[in-house]
Amino acid sequence: MFKTPIHKPLPKQGDPRKFAQQGVTLEGFIPVVELPRIVDATESSAGEVQVHLEFKISEEGKRAVTGHASANLALVCQRCLEPVTVPVESDISLAIVWDEEAARALPQHFDPWITGEGMADLYDMIEEELLLSLPAVAYHEESCVDSKLYSSGKPVEAKKEKNPFQVLEQLKSSPKS
Repeated sequence: MFKTPIHKPLPKQGDPRKFAQQGVTLEGFIPVVELPRIVDATESSAGEVQVHLEFKISEEGKRAVTGHASANLALVCQRCLEPVTVPVESDISLAIVWDEEAARALPQHFDPWITGEGMADLYDMIEEELLLSLPAVAYHEESCVDSKLYSSGKPVEAKKEKNPFQVLEQLKSSPKS
């Protein structure tokens, strides 16, 4: 069994089918700057993604990769529009398949990783999983905007305006001659 230390970079390329046959475990980090779609979705390219991947043959006989990826990413707080660091974690459970048809035949607990013969981009797979794990809305846990800004002052009483149909109501209730 092959194992890389976590304080080393994760290899960018690998043969997932061969890794699954051999039961390879990979641990390491990916610099956030190496993940262009994550950089586009965040405020900073600083930091690292910690990754643990186990390639194996599943109980159903499918080649699979399971594991975990986590990072602290700088997003925009939707309250104050300032950067906020948010922990983003992704549990990975993918079956390695050739095409869409094979993907449809997978058990429900697996998501497909459609990849061709030979080497595949591990960074791209991790990036996709992290993008799916980004929060819909990021905000500071503590109050970052003064609560006085939520209110416009004293409550305004609604004025009762004349009903434009009041004349019709009077005509309806008047006796017929």
